[in-house]
Amino acid sequence: MPQVHRHTDSRVCGATTKAQAWKNVYVNTLPISVDGDPNTHGGGNLAAQCKNVYVGGKLVVLNSNTAGADDLCRRIGHGGHGHCGPNATSGSPNVHIGYN
Repeated sequence: MPQVHRHTDSRVCGATTKAQAWKNVYVNTLPISVDGDPNTHGGGNLAAQCKNVYVGGKLVVLNSNTAGADDLCRRIGHGGHGHCGPNATSGSPNVHIGYN
């Protein structure tokens, strides 16, 4: 089962997630990440692929969920270092949610 992604968890480009919407729902003492959360490089909003778990009306993000381009992709104009698809690459070591 996929790990739940959280504030400060890693992205493929070396950035970390900035969980902004729900700072009152925690997983392992870190705010949970939901659809649309950006990364520390600016932009890179996550696209939650969990189909049935919501926090505040937004789907929860899981490890390996995809993301839109971040600001470094736009600035340097190519996909180097994963900036044009800064997907989630880590999550909680012990909190998992299934896709079904």
